Formats: sequence, C-alpha cells, structure tokens
Amino acid sequence: MTQSTLSLPTIDLSLWQDQQTPDEFFLESLRNAAHEYGFFYLKGHGISADLNADLMTQAQEFFSLPMEQKEQISMVNSPHFRGYNHAGREITRGKADWREQLDIGPERAIVEDLKGKPAYLRLQGPNQWPATLPQLKATVLSWQEQVLDVLRRLLEALALSLGQAANAFHPVVSKTPYQLLKLIHYPGQHGGGERQGVGAHKDSDLLSLILQDNEGGLEVELANGEWLQAPPQPETFIVNIGELLEVATSGYFKAAIHRVVSPSSGRDRLSAAFFLGAQLDATMPVLPLPDALANSSVGITQDPDNPLFSQIGQNTLKGRLRSHPDVAARHHSDLFSAVPSKVLHHA
Repeated sequence: MTQSTLSLPTIDLSLWQDQQTPDEFFLESLRNAAHEYGFFYLKGHGISADLNADLMTQAQEFFSLPMEQKEQISMVNSPHFRGYNHAGREITRGKADWREQLDIGPERAIVEDLKGKPAYLRLQGPNQWPATLPQLKATVLSWQEQVLDVLRRLLEALALSLGQAANAFHPVVSKTPYQLLKLIHYPGQHGGGERQGVGAHKDSDLLSLILQDNEGGLEVELANGEWLQAPPQPETFIVNIGELLEVATSGYFKAAIHRVVSPSSGRDRLSAAFFLGAQLDATMPVLPLPDALANSSVGITQDPDNPLFSQIGQNTLKGRLRSHPDVAARHHSDLFSAVPSKVLHHA
C-alpha cells in the first residue's frame, strides 16, 4: 500500500551557507528528518540548475546510444565495478532490477601491486567513458565535485545536530572517501505487479543524493510498512541516510528502506544518484550521543542476509560483489570464500 497523505520534510541548506553557525531551527529540522524518516528534500544547496540540466541531458544522450555502443563500456570489463549495465543485470534481494545504468567513481590510479594488501583496494581505478560523448566526462566530474562539497557540509551539520563537533566525520571523509555516481534510466514496464525498477533496499554509504527528472517512482517505507511517494520537487535533491550513519549513531539516524517503481509502458525515468561513502581504510566511529538522543535510538537494524562490517573497505567490497555477480565471477572469484554465499546472492 502506498501512503500519499504525508510528504518528506524539506531542509534548506542556505540557512547555514550564509552564517558561521547554523541556527537551532535548521539543526533541529535536519536532525528530526534524519531520525524520523531517513529521507528529505534538500534545497538551497548552491548547485546550479544549469549544471543539473546539463547532467541529465548528457545522461539522456548516453542512454539513447545504440546498445552496441553502450556495451563497449560494459561493467563486466572493469574489475573496479565501473561502466554500463543493461536492464536486468544488477540484483536487489535476489531479483533483477529493471533499469540500465552507468556507474562512475572518482578518477584514481589503479593499485598495481595488491600482494599482501587489502582486497578492497581493487575498487580503486579508472572509469570507462563512451568515445562518442566527449562532453560527458567533464560534466560528470564537475557535478560530482560540487555534490561532494554539499554532502561534506551536510555531514558537518548532521554532526552539530547531534551535539558533536562539526568535524566529527572528517577522519572518514576529508581525504579520499569512496564515492559512486549512477546515471540511471528506468524504461517503462507493461502491466501491474511490482514493476521493480530497483527493489526495496537500504543504501550502505553515509549519505546518498538523488537528482530526479519529472517522472516519479521513488518510494520510502514508513515505520508502519506503508510506502511514501517521493515525487520530484523543483530545485531540490533527495538526500537519504545510509547504513554507515546508522552505525555511527547507534541507530538514532535511520537508514530507510526505499525502492523505485518503474514507469508504465510508454514512459521512462532518468535519475542521477550519488553515494558518499567513507575512506576504504577507515573504521566507522560510534558517536557518544547525548542521553536525550541515545534514549530515542531503536538500535542498529540487524539483517542476517546483509551483515554490516564496521571496516569500510570490507563493507563496500561486499556490497559490490553481491550486486554485480558477473563482475565478481570474472575478476574476483578468489574472494568468494571470504564472503558468505547468502550475502553474494542477496542485495
């Protein structure tokens, strides 16, 4: 059942951008949104509408390419889990997601000698870019850089809202945090049923930021099990809490379950989803919350099909292996014994 009488809260980041210290209304609103919903709209972020529109135009041009051109940069060719996936190739909770996507990370050099080093260093490496769209790379990297700045600032505000120092999360995000951008196209689907664009799941990062086109479909699960629609709102992003922040706050901040329902036949949906993780060599700290907040925490969600590791690199690699079994089988079969089989087959 989908709940339509409520709406996600809206947070205005400009209430802090023009001040040295954010006001209490801003901090309380942000804290409540992260605690009660785990999702909110973000306005006043400072990223231009022109850049957002340019990114969506570039995404549309990429997904409009012939399949053979898109498959030239197929993810299965990349041990770093970068590149194109056609609809049905990524798995969520054992079912195929009906979306095609291009996964892009920061441009970093390959770690050449991995002997004796952590397996998660395999995630670092270059992206794959379509040769016929030279402008895509510049647009994406510019957008990534600006979104990263917004989310780092938002993390500072979240720390302050919990009675912590603004730099509480700096040790895990100040240098080279793991980050991932997905440009996503949801084709329309015939008939009724679930129409799984992407199945119900939580994000495994710190914060996720979503730019939507004008087609709805994103839904957030409420505490009572109903689904709240999160339709596009002009000049806003959707931001949601990831599992790492749930761990850091002992469950006070909520990593909410969400999904995307595919458009009906004859329509489609575009989005850009940016995931900010932590540095791969870090261990997620647990913040000492004030008693008034700690007493309101429901604790960390325990899912036997998706165990959480406090070491960032281990947790991140686990997620990529289970979401992309074809890449895992081609490039990382030696790691299967280190990851429980039920983890590799659920997402």
